[in-house]
Amino acid sequence: MEASASSLLVADRRVRRRKLVNRLMEVLALTAALIAVAVLVLVVVSVVKRGASALDWDLITKTPAFFGQPGGGISNAIVGSIVLVALATALALPLGVLVAIFVSEFAPRPIASSIRLVLDVINGIPTIVTGIFIFTILVLAHGQSGFAGACALGIIAMPLISRATQEILFLVPASLREAGLALGATRWRTVLGIVLPTSLGGIVTGTTLAIARIAGETAPLLFTTSLTAQTVTWDPRQPLQSIPLTIFQLAESADPEDHARAWAAGIVLMGFVLLVSLLARAVLARSRRKLAR
Repeated sequence: MEASASSLLVADRRVRRRKLVNRLMEVLALTAALIAVAVLVLVVVSVVKRGASALDWDLITKTPAFFGQPGGGISNAIVGSIVLVALATALALPLGVLVAIFVSEFAPRPIASSIRLVLDVINGIPTIVTGIFIFTILVLAHGQSGFAGACALGIIAMPLISRATQEILFLVPASLREAGLALGATRWRTVLGIVLPTSLGGIVTGTTLAIARIAGETAPLLFTTSLTAQTVTWDPRQPLQSIPLTIFQLAESADPEDHARAWAAGIVLMGFVLLVSLLARAVLARSRRKLAR
């Protein structure tokens, strides 16, 4: 009886200790989440506070003022960012997803490990090095263009999309693949018809994160598409202005009004990323409803 009582006391102490550790970890996780939200709020409030005075309809709809003239807008930069991000996503998304499918579904383990290492290395390369690389192979031969800038941004986005897709593909149960194969479907048909639709949420999330990153990149665009005109153009064969590049140029100005416009352009950039995120969530919700039906 005494041994049984002592064992019960030990078990009770272990349970209390586990509950205490569990509660401590929950508090730490909550604290980390609150700190992250607080940092986001601080950044947003700071940018809005400094740029609200210069944010108006003219800033969004008008082109930059000529040298020596007051005012002006960033409509050419908004259009340029849309074109650059759209082209970069069109280049990086299919390539990143195909690489992820090959690594997760078809590649032998040594080759898959090597490809993951290469993707991690590409993801860790400073973006200015990517810009110099594209400058060497494209700009020196053909001049600056929106397509060259999109290639640089696509190289930055591709490993992010690929790694996010790989992680979500690993979470798809093997029973779904086995069910498709058991019904007579080929390996590729199983991947395209079952695995990819199941992984759509993770792919959309990874793509959204990649877009949020490349939308704010400046360094690679300095080498690839910075010699721009002050007019609005949708032609990627011409150098395209972008919002990050505009912020950089306005921040370097000696005019305090340009500094305010730089902060206002930052608000526009945050709104652009928010809009992309909302659109991605809408697409994801629609896809989930189709899968449910």
